[in-house]
Amino acid sequence: MPPKLVVLDTNVCLDLFVFNDPRWSIIRKGLKEGSIIAVTRDDCRQEWLAVLHYEHLPINDNTRLQMIEIFDELISCVTPAEKNYILPKCSDKDDQKFLEIARDAEVETLITKDKALLKLARKTKLAGYYSIETPESFLANFVSNSVVTH
Repeated sequence: MPPKLVVLDTNVCLDLFVFNDPRWSIIRKGLKEGSIIAVTRDDCRQEWLAVLHYEHLPINDNTRLQMIEIFDELISCVTPAEKNYILPKCSDKDDQKFLEIARDAEVETLITKDKALLKLARKTKLAGYYSIETPESFLANFVSNSVVTH
């Protein structure tokens, strides 16, 4: 089975790399093994760096550096050419960039827990662009497809 090309929003990255949420361990494993390939672009990476300074997170200077290294190791920062089709507008302007990188990098799935992005899932899927899924729904599809092909 070819690797799944995805975009992970910042909150999913927090779950994966800061909180080590065991529910997403298969996603972490897939990123490490190459069965899932995650891409981002510089403005999304800059948002990640800024979020890592939020005081409420259980991070210190040493662990912050580790979180940056893990992110950079498992998520490729790319600069894809902008595609010609128009995306739906996200009600949260800060999240529009995730729709754009998913479009421009021609990923299969944008993985998010963000309600504003998830509201656009039907529109992007019906338009034939890419799916917008929660980590749960992505994993359900990923695991079932892996079992079928093995």
